[in-house]
Amino acid sequence: MEYVTKAEPEVEAEADPEAEAKTAAQAEPEAGTESESESESKGAEMAQEVTFDAPTGGVRAHVKDDTGHARVKTDDASARTEPETAWDDGLIARRVSESAIGHEAPAPSLVLETKAVVQAPPPPLAYDGPLRSRLDALRELVGLSRARLDSGTLAEASRVLDEAAARRKLSGEHTVVAIAGATGSGKSQLFNALAGVAISETGVRRPTTAAPIACSWSDGAAPLIDRLGIPGRLRRRPLQSPEAEAQLRGLVLVDLPDHDSAAIQHREQVDRVLALVDAVIWVVDPEKYADAMLHERYLRPMAGHAEITFVVLNQVDRLPGEAAEQVLDDLRRLLDEDGIALGEYGEPGATVLALSALTGDGIGELRESLSQFLAERGAAARRISADLDAAAMRLRPVYSTGQRTGLSEEARDEFADRLADAVGATAAGQAAERAWRRNANRACGTPWLRLWRWVQDRGDSTTGRLPVRAPADEEATARQRVEQAVRTVADRAARDLPAPWALAVREAAVRGAQGLPEALDEMATRATTPAGRPPRPGWWPAAVLAQASMTILQIIGGLWLLGQIIGFMAPNLGVPVLLMLAGIIGGPGVEWGSRMAARGPARRYGLEAERRLREAAAGCGRARVLDPVAAELLRYREVREQYGRVTGASAPVA
Repeated sequence: MEYVTKAEPEVEAEADPEAEAKTAAQAEPEAGTESESESESKGAEMAQEVTFDAPTGGVRAHVKDDTGHARVKTDDASARTEPETAWDDGLIARRVSESAIGHEAPAPSLVLETKAVVQAPPPPLAYDGPLRSRLDALRELVGLSRARLDSGTLAEASRVLDEAAARRKLSGEHTVVAIAGATGSGKSQLFNALAGVAISETGVRRPTTAAPIACSWSDGAAPLIDRLGIPGRLRRRPLQSPEAEAQLRGLVLVDLPDHDSAAIQHREQVDRVLALVDAVIWVVDPEKYADAMLHERYLRPMAGHAEITFVVLNQVDRLPGEAAEQVLDDLRRLLDEDGIALGEYGEPGATVLALSALTGDGIGELRESLSQFLAERGAAARRISADLDAAAMRLRPVYSTGQRTGLSEEARDEFADRLADAVGATAAGQAAERAWRRNANRACGTPWLRLWRWVQDRGDSTTGRLPVRAPADEEATARQRVEQAVRTVADRAARDLPAPWALAVREAAVRGAQGLPEALDEMATRATTPAGRPPRPGWWPAAVLAQASMTILQIIGGLWLLGQIIGFMAPNLGVPVLLMLAGIIGGPGVEWGSRMAARGPARRYGLEAERRLREAAAGCGRARVLDPVAAELLRYREVREQYGRVTGASAPVA
């Protein structure tokens, strides 16, 4: 809220000389040693700068200028008004000393005309099309995988989605940069050098920085700082300078505790804030720039975040001659071994600088690099993209093995053959073939042979013709064959799949195999039970007629001979004997010819019966086992395609 005052004469109250000197020298209390009571008292004093005079209904406003003078702005239309910086984000402006506030001269209470200056919030962050597509793919990937992967595996991906959504709602005009480093590296000195004023406490006591401190170069950054969990008493403003504000506009600088602090809570705060900022400035010193903890715990895991990383070699003033360049070259070598791309010769990557926060050497170069970095307004999107890459790399073992997967047609056919063998499809076809031949022999055989077989069948026991249940050992063998077929097809389908999806495929196959042997038995009974007599070929009636003719010839010849024997007919042995011989020889001949002609149709009939049984067994196995397995493979193919979109691959990941 900005108050615009109009008053008759402008009254100035000179501040105490001692307070003026303190203000000019920017002698501020250090942030790390400021107590809560001091902060509250200063906040109260600042709040008293605009007061309302109850008796007169007027308002008295005291405004401090850069010299520490206190001005009372009155309600005069001709009076000169001074602009006042709007602190709409709650940051603490500690620009006025206590003595200057305490020695303000009293001013007459004047009526003020006030108006509120409403500042438009900064525009939210906007992701480009490829990044939005990758985030959508990751969201779809997590949704498809929740039933197959444990929450711990998807935790990092879910965190990236949450942080991306949260960051997108906040300012796109600000860039949050954290200054991190080890104990004694001088990061707080660098923080103060960039701010132009002593904000963060420095000294020989370790650890010096106990909590993150934020400094913002422009308004509208409060939601971003709230996201970091930094309270209002630890929010600061830099030294007010038009040149500095123009150069670092939009910067939100955060001084972190030591990442190697002996206090566990300090390290936890560092890890928490580093996961939320847009960029990081790592401050190292000539003594600990090769510290294994820094490289193994932070730099190496964040190698993919090189484009939002600054590595600053501080305290080069302690190095003699060319030692600074040698240490800087060795630092570049270590970063290269960590997998961090260096932004040299126009290539994207980490910025590596050498400076001295104590003497100010190299600070200007760092300011210039930060200015170019801030002007791009792409740090937040690059951070999200790097987080996406890191999450995708962690998920790679559960989504991609680099080999083609799936269930081939050969594996499907082998599974169907195993089920057909388990239900005895081949044996059933052979039985159907024999039945067809037997029916053909009975229909086209000689009457005397058929009579003899009928008599023989009447004399035999009928037990053999009754349906007898298969022995228990045969049923157990068939069940084992079915189980073996299921295990084999599940193993072949799960081959080369990532472990979670291979387990899901095997579980789907096992669930489908429950009750499969019984279903196959029922199916086999329906498939092998004939609906009627086997179909007869077209020559069947002619064969029956020929066999009947041969029988008639035998009967005629026999009766003729019998009539000659009893004297009923004239003796003539030639004709009846020929007729009987034709019937006796022709009947078996017709039967033999019919048997030869029946081989083809009988074979086809048996193969057709075997085919029906095989198809029925394959259909039962497909519905119960192959379809659930194929559904799991299809789900894996979908998540693999989504994973390819997350990684930005143009082709699906194998």
